[in-house]
Amino acid sequence: MKALICKAFGPIDTLSLVEVATPEPVPGEVLIAVEACSVNFPDALIVQGKYQFKPAFPFSPGGDVAGIVTAVGEGVTTPRIGDRVMALTGWGGMAEAVIVAAAACVALPAKIDFAAAAAIPMVYGTSYHALHDRGRLRAGETLLVLGAAGGVGLAAVQIGKALGATVIAAASGPEKLAVAREQGADHLIDYAQEDLRGRLKSITGAKGVDVVFDPVGGGFSEPAFRSLGWDGRHLVVGFAGGTIPALPLNLALLKAASLVGVFFGQFTARAPERAAANFRVLLDWLEAGRITPVVSQSFPLAEGASAIAALAERRAVGKLVVKVR
Repeated sequence: MKALICKAFGPIDTLSLVEVATPEPVPGEVLIAVEACSVNFPDALIVQGKYQFKPAFPFSPGGDVAGIVTAVGEGVTTPRIGDRVMALTGWGGMAEAVIVAAAACVALPAKIDFAAAAAIPMVYGTSYHALHDRGRLRAGETLLVLGAAGGVGLAAVQIGKALGATVIAAASGPEKLAVAREQGADHLIDYAQEDLRGRLKSITGAKGVDVVFDPVGGGFSEPAFRSLGWDGRHLVVGFAGGTIPALPLNLALLKAASLVGVFFGQFTARAPERAAANFRVLLDWLEAGRITPVVSQSFPLAEGASAIAALAERRAVGKLVVKVR
């Protein structure tokens, strides 16, 4: 089979498409013929050796896939050969086939497109876990989404609306904000041109926001944290901005606010049944049209490195997907 391979940590453009042996599933595993693999920020980190997990060489990037089960290991009763599934892989998805634990597979309804399905596990799984499980976002509350035009940000915008919140989308530039508006955002803030705290005070009538969804970090985290209202929750999702901020903890005391970590990968490992239930909710919403992955561009497997670079350089809006077949 063909696979996009990382042979040593280094620049993204050192990835190469090569022929490798097709793996065979052992007990508890399945082999998925990959139809599509989405591109996520950890893909850029993992090939450069900057991620918290460092796979053994050689390996393929690609953390979530959709495809068809073509072989099962001993003892596996579900999924079965021929089933359409999506799955979190961590890495290995940018290949014509990937081994996945059977328990990690989620059955796909027949009418869901593989490219849309591949865009669900990591970003929608993360956003739903963050907002529903960790942030306790309730209908009628106000949600601020930083980085609202990225894959995980747009997922948070859509999920926030599905949960009944008023959504404030913050991103850089009118083009990105227009996409957030199309996905349901009630208010827009161009934090490249506008003062984030001032605009939030104006929008909320000085009440503050209830929940901050923060996958960016850097210089926007503190003004967002300062803009929380009473009993507000600041969700630490990631640091796409490149800098891990230091926050004044006295503000948490004064606002009875919570700084809440979101580690979706560990959640799926520690609470697989809860994660599976979350995915069932997301697929129901997808079928009902309450969420719709924004796949702005697709790439063939041979151009997987270009897809990862586009995301790393913040040239992407919404989700990028590598179509393997």
